[in-house]
Amino acid sequence: MKSRAESGRRSERRGRFAEIAAAWLLRLKGYRIVGRRLRPPRGSGAGEIDLVARRGKLLVFVEIKARPAPGEGLAAIGARQQVRLLRAAEWFIKYQPEYATCDLRFDAVVISPGRWPTHLPDAWRAERF
Repeated sequence: MKSRAESGRRSERRGRFAEIAAAWLLRLKGYRIVGRRLRPPRGSGAGEIDLVARRGKLLVFVEIKARPAPGEGLAAIGARQQVRLLRAAEWFIKYQPEYATCDLRFDAVVISPGRWPTHLPDAWRAERF
């Protein structure tokens, strides 16, 4: 039987691999990675931003999901998580004012075993921006 710590380490490695694969996919599509694993302060109601990428005047907040099947990735980003990501994006813009004039978008990248990463541009719409 595997310990919780061992399971957590494996999950952490899988998450890091998914982040690296997503970053390379976005770079190949012409994006520049401007932030990784950004954590707003505790108590802000904001979630971690997996990746922030830029292409021209477009700033993209990317949620990465490693799932067994590609269709499960987008389903894993529920309304509550979308609100937390929106708050995190607002926090990022507040403390990085050079990006305030950019167009903003929320994307997802789904990583599934044995498949190429799937980039889902404009995976959901933010209500406040």
